[in-house]
Amino acid sequence: MTGFRIVDKLQKIDEDIHSSQLKYHSNRVLVSKEFTFDAAHHLHNYEGKCKNLHGHTYRAVLGLSGYTDARGLMIDFGDIKEIWKQKIEIYLDHRYLNETLPPMNTTAENIVVWIYAKLAEHLLVEQRYNGARVEFIRLYETPTSYAEVRREWMEVE
Repeated sequence: MTGFRIVDKLQKIDEDIHSSQLKYHSNRVLVSKEFTFDAAHHLHNYEGKCKNLHGHTYRAVLGLSGYTDARGLMIDFGDIKEIWKQKIEIYLDHRYLNETLPPMNTTAENIVVWIYAKLAEHLLVEQRYNGARVEFIRLYETPTSYAEVRREWMEVE
């Protein structure tokens, strides 16, 4: 049986660990964050129930890669959340997607590419993260059905 243990001494910067030790490696790493949003849409040129106005609770998984800074961080998860809220979610959450997105058929396949483009554009403009780039976006329309786009698919044309 393992007992609960309280640490004897809380590690202190520049006393127990030096600032130069915070960055453990120089490799590219991937960080991922998930978001959910509720939205309504309907499909054009489609015969089936999705031609009618309906809604989903979508789940988006964002994968970004880059190099760590001197602290050992590539991007703060809070920064990803702010980018999502300010640049992407405002067009999606509790919206009628046919109205708020650019003219398109609001399929998961089209929406996931739009999310990728918005996030990639922001990272390119911002350029404050060490080589940060979007590696993938996965958009679940239902708990078992998703569309995905990957960087290598978007860059090769």
